[in-house]
Amino acid sequence: MLRKSKLQDNKYSVSREAWKRFSADPLAVLALIMLTAMLVMALAAPLLANPRPLLAYSKESGITFPFLRSFFAPESTEYFIEQLFNWLLLISIPLLAVLKIFRTAKSRITAAAVIMLLAALPFLLTSPKLERVDYRNQAVPEGAWRIMAYLPYGPFEQIADPLLPPDRQHPLGCDELGRDLAVRIIYGSRISLAVGVIATSLAMIIGAVLGIFSGFKGGWYDILLMRLVEILMCFPVFLLLLIIMGILQDHKFEQSILAVIGVIAATGWIGMAQLTRGEVLKQREMVYIKSAQALGVSGISLLFRHILPNILGMVMITFSFGVAGAILSESALSFLGFGVQPPTASWGGMLRSAFGDPLSAWHMTLFPGLMLFWAVAGFNLLGEGLRKAFDPKSQK
Repeated sequence: MLRKSKLQDNKYSVSREAWKRFSADPLAVLALIMLTAMLVMALAAPLLANPRPLLAYSKESGITFPFLRSFFAPESTEYFIEQLFNWLLLISIPLLAVLKIFRTAKSRITAAAVIMLLAALPFLLTSPKLERVDYRNQAVPEGAWRIMAYLPYGPFEQIADPLLPPDRQHPLGCDELGRDLAVRIIYGSRISLAVGVIATSLAMIIGAVLGIFSGFKGGWYDILLMRLVEILMCFPVFLLLLIIMGILQDHKFEQSILAVIGVIAATGWIGMAQLTRGEVLKQREMVYIKSAQALGVSGISLLFRHILPNILGMVMITFSFGVAGAILSESALSFLGFGVQPPTASWGGMLRSAFGDPLSAWHMTLFPGLMLFWAVAGFNLLGEGLRKAFDPKSQK
């Protein structure tokens, strides 16, 4: 029995071998740490930067959490994105606990679904409420206390002189309207990650579905799809983005980040469709597929049990590079005035604000630029690490 368990422990695992190759690349590990830190910063934005106390105590009210209403019903022009990140922050720790407590996949999925549904209820039942209490300058009664965020400001609050350089109170300075730049960079990370991940996910789903069925079915479907892809590839992608965003702005859709996500996804599926089609065509000619067909395995089983698992690595690699491209596209659109619109915090929008006077607004050029470099370099290095992990021949 002991010998059998040892053999099971030494059993070959594709994911385990891929992780060994990935962890052997120091740049890929560094990228994973960088992106994890950025994700934690984006999720914890209401805890890091908030004008309301995170925790307060008074003899009359006892212990209260004044920031909770704005947490469940944020005062933001991008209401959906703010709620999405707050919801992810709320369920993150319970979901980690589920992985530790439950052992079977079925129980984990059930518990995770219950947690996600219960966590969504406060966001659905809480309505926004404008609150103009200046907690920073309000006197604390005797016997009471408050715990404020590290940066006790909101992303839309004008609390200092315009273009104030970095100081002790405002570590990264202030923007052209006197808003704290560090706070806006933290909330801007939510915009960049949302655009990058959601837009790339949509593009990946559309491109993968079309490419897989094109390569698997062939015939007239393959011919029509590939001709469409070739036509769309004749257009410069960024120029196409500008044209579509210009049309949407004429129809008053410019205030929503959902428009930016939709446009980037609508133009980003083309390369994914080509890649997945090529991989499926290659897999179809492999010996194991020919053997399965000879044994009478159905087409659906071939597709979902044999072909899809073998192209998953390529999809993950393409996804990582795609997120970096989507973040750059969103920042470029915002810099040109076609992307996320003010007052929403966007790294590209901050760079645009500093364009008129880059010497006086050097901090508005430096810090958002560093954040963009952090995100794009991180996803590119992660993609390179995944390429080496899933394709050992690429290291030779």
